[in-house]
Amino acid sequence: MAIDRRTFLTGAGALGIGAALGSIAGRRRASQAEDSASPKSITSVAPKRLLILGGTGFIGPPMVRYAVERGHEVTIFTRGRSQVELPDVERLVGDRSGDLNALRGRTWDVVLDNNARDYRWVKLTTKLLKDAAEQYIFVSSISAYDGEAIAFEYFDEPWTGPQITVDSPLVPRPADFKDGQEAEYGLTKALGEELAQATFPGRNTIVRPGYIVGPGDPTDRFTYWPVRIDRGEEVLAPGDGSDPVQIIDARDLTEWIIRLAEVGVQGKFNGVGPASPMSVAEMLYGIRAMTNTPVQFTWVPTKFLRKHEVKPYSDMPIWTPADPFAAVDHSNAIASGLTFRSLAKTSLDTLNWHRTRPAEEQSELQTGIKPDREKEVLEAWHRR
Repeated sequence: MAIDRRTFLTGAGALGIGAALGSIAGRRRASQAEDSASPKSITSVAPKRLLILGGTGFIGPPMVRYAVERGHEVTIFTRGRSQVELPDVERLVGDRSGDLNALRGRTWDVVLDNNARDYRWVKLTTKLLKDAAEQYIFVSSISAYDGEAIAFEYFDEPWTGPQITVDSPLVPRPADFKDGQEAEYGLTKALGEELAQATFPGRNTIVRPGYIVGPGDPTDRFTYWPVRIDRGEEVLAPGDGSDPVQIIDARDLTEWIIRLAEVGVQGKFNGVGPASPMSVAEMLYGIRAMTNTPVQFTWVPTKFLRKHEVKPYSDMPIWTPADPFAAVDHSNAIASGLTFRSLAKTSLDTLNWHRTRPAEEQSELQTGIKPDREKEVLEAWHRR
């Protein structure tokens, strides 16, 4: 059993290697075209009063900065422990587990709940703010979908089940579950959605991201790959390159959410990317395009990796063979204005950010196979 996505998240057609090499240029051109026509350039929007629950973690700062750039009046509610520089922002201090006094007697146009790691937090804030805001945007997760355990095993054959859509069933309450008790990540997100919808009927928006990546990501899930590829030489690559992967730059996700708030868009959306299906080979070759360092990818079959206990998520970040949660439908999100910057841009920005981190964080990534272990597995593969 591999480390599962729910543990890690507290953090559709697959293309082969040949297809990956041939399609990168086309994808880059498409991404550039999307950037030039992006709603990001629209500035004639009516300013709104936004309350962002959180705001100093990973996705908070880009969300806050973009909202301020668009002319909105932004208030953030945090525990006050982070010193992230966020000019022109009102800061309220409290604790979502109980101390909400700073929010009492205030009103906003939109509440953006982007740090709900516990459904009990959502229960408290929605109850307090139900008459204090016109709209509640809840940032959930694709882990809220039921049946994710099917993605935790290694499969020898591609997933052939139905594609996950915004209408797919969510994680159900266990028969013995009692309101108020602790819930695992997927269930807590599903319960949070229920609370937002029940307390803000007709005034709620649900966004379900998958892997959120880019500068500032403390998990190193995506960061591992630009760092490893930039280091060069022989790189252990998982499977045959055809497994699908989905990632979204935190800036693309949060800027789109702000635009949803601007026009009061309601409904359920899967906040995943890129615009069209991407294989793990496309991702790795696309990242390689950002560096001149000599790199050789060695694609090692899934069965061999399984035998040598090389795990997805942890050792080979982002990747899981035949993972249905790596090919989630996001068509209505794109229709609502979700756009994507290029993979090369995300990769280079992530690498440059990584180089600004403290030395110990640069040398000890949170995720990814260790260099000695990678070398050992590659040597075993070549000796087979």
